[in-house]
Amino acid sequence: MRGERWRRIASQAGRSVAVWAVSTVTLLVLAGILPDFRLRAADGDSATDIAVTAAFGAGAFGVLSAVVWPLLVRLLLLVPALVLGLLVFFLNGALLLLALRLDPGERGAAAPETAVVVAAVMSAVASATGAALAVRDDDSYRRRLYRLADRRRRSGPPCPATHGTVFLQLDGVGHDVLTQAVGKGLMPTVARWLGTGDGRRPTHRLTPWRTDWSSQTGASQLGILHGSNHDVPAFRWYEKDTREVVVCNRPTSAAELQRRAARNAGHDGLLAVDGASRGNLFSGGAGEQALVLSIATRRRSRENRSRAGYFAYFSDPANAVRTALSFVAEVGREIGQSARARLRKQRPRVSRGGLYPLVRAFATVVERDVVVAAVMGDMLAGRTAVYADLVAYDEVAHHSGPAGRDAEKVLARLDRSLALIEKVAEHAPRPYRIVVLSDHGQSPGETFRARYGLTLGDLVRAGCGLPVPRRAERTRSGAEARAAARAALRIHVGESGERHSPARRSEPIVLASGNLGLVSFPDVPHRMSKEEIDARHPGLLPTLANHPGIGFLLVRSERYGGVVLGAYGAEIPLDELDDDPGPLAPFGPGAAEAVRRTHGFPHTADIMVNSFYDPADGEVLSFEEQIGSHGGLGGAQGCPFLLSPLALSPPVGDGAELVGAERVHDVLRRWLRESDGPQVPVDDSRPRVAENAPFAVPDGVVQDKSA
Repeated sequence: MRGERWRRIASQAGRSVAVWAVSTVTLLVLAGILPDFRLRAADGDSATDIAVTAAFGAGAFGVLSAVVWPLLVRLLLLVPALVLGLLVFFLNGALLLLALRLDPGERGAAAPETAVVVAAVMSAVASATGAALAVRDDDSYRRRLYRLADRRRRSGPPCPATHGTVFLQLDGVGHDVLTQAVGKGLMPTVARWLGTGDGRRPTHRLTPWRTDWSSQTGASQLGILHGSNHDVPAFRWYEKDTREVVVCNRPTSAAELQRRAARNAGHDGLLAVDGASRGNLFSGGAGEQALVLSIATRRRSRENRSRAGYFAYFSDPANAVRTALSFVAEVGREIGQSARARLRKQRPRVSRGGLYPLVRAFATVVERDVVVAAVMGDMLAGRTAVYADLVAYDEVAHHSGPAGRDAEKVLARLDRSLALIEKVAEHAPRPYRIVVLSDHGQSPGETFRARYGLTLGDLVRAGCGLPVPRRAERTRSGAEARAAARAALRIHVGESGERHSPARRSEPIVLASGNLGLVSFPDVPHRMSKEEIDARHPGLLPTLANHPGIGFLLVRSERYGGVVLGAYGAEIPLDELDDDPGPLAPFGPGAAEAVRRTHGFPHTADIMVNSFYDPADGEVLSFEEQIGSHGGLGGAQGCPFLLSPLALSPPVGDGAELVGAERVHDVLRRWLRESDGPQVPVDDSRPRVAENAPFAVPDGVVQDKSA
């Protein structure tokens, strides 16, 4: 035992000396290349003196990075995440200048801006050298992983021996996309779990599930984490009682939706007991949170400063250096891929300029790195339930297409993240089960504007007899990554550039959520009926229903309660859809059920508009600037997946279908119980809102009978 200990100490000492030597050589090379960086006195020095100065500087910089850096990061926890990431370089450069000043010979000197560059290169080289030397040393690898653990776990109670559960959400990855990626060899980790090829035994099962009508992260993740997505009709909608537009990726809206869900479900969420929420729109009731949008508007405190995420990640300056270099590389990759798409005149195509390269790099690099590091820290700290969202694929697929080459490369990188998390589980203080799931898929297709030369808002204005702009304005994308980046920078997350308020209150408000559109008349305090809309704008509903880019409409009816409208005068009452689906027929089974459920929401729009869907090629028409979209009915967007260990019970029985995010929440809660994990407290005095709870209507208005 003692001999093994001494061998371990000798091995660690040898690696430290090797890293020191490589860092010394790196300093010498940089001193020869950079004009504002020197390692010798002004009147010249011998080669020996220069080498000694380089060795001293490299050693002092290494010691300062190991000792001083964690203290600096702990003092800077109140700084926004991305600002801290940029501040890393300047602080790193300051440590290098201090290291050079500590040299007794005072030979070394560097300009401040040069010191930043030298320090970044030094950190990257030292990290790469240490990792390369430790690649075959399991003990060293274990120690490197434990550096990412929550430092407070040492003072906490002993870690239980029961299984912990990690839920990893691959945002926007549909069931078919995942199976195709496995078949192409893009995701070897998932392939190994499923036992595909080489006669391997599977460890996981793959189950598709069906979303609600609102097939987007706001509705799905709220239902999964909090057990209720009642009254979430879309990604964005207008509420007449408050005269406000609710947007799922706006922090104030996310906080309010989370509050409503907790009230409806009767508990705080899936992660309320010993849980961690990473990179999500909602907290799930977790005590440990990082990059969670619903808390982005709160005043910073110990509860929401995300210590376990940011401190664990930025306490190692090499992490920030690697992330920054990867960020720059990803920006260059996006610019190159966008230019190639333009040169090849690919169709469909949307604009990928402006800030999008930076947003994409944030989603595929910064958000991924911080979230994965936080999950690793949670596992090493022994937390019982962790839920993390990786938005990389969803962001890229919106602009490059869900089956494009760019999106496939992102899937390959996400698979490597899964492999890393799996490796960390082997070193965690308790066994872990890894569940991978998605919140929705994506359906390909042109934008409505590109095909017809006008937006949904223009079409609505034309149907109302209002003037239509000569040039159609773009409807901005509502992808989650943009809001997450702004929240990380502590910038107010609004919908700047998107028109939410009409010029006059009598004009309609038209909002887009992928291929789902919502039309509301703000001057009418209740949800208008078909009869009221026809009396006010006789041409509006026929204009929309008969447009070739529209699949169907949902409106309230004084006669039938609610009706679905389609082309050629189709008008099907909601309670007759099972026998005669009418315009819902192309959208497949479950469409009628989803439409009826949404019809019962208090804040369903006056007119709900679902775009055309072609079952032959699975394409829809997005009302936003996206060629891979989700938010309504039609195609792969409504079929996400659930990848679960065989050790857990099947999500549903044989032949049954898993429908709705709330049912997925029930499955995840059951799995936590099977692992003897935290039991989500349920207050029976606050029953869940009924699926078809009636909405309030003003006096004198006929109540919706089917609600």
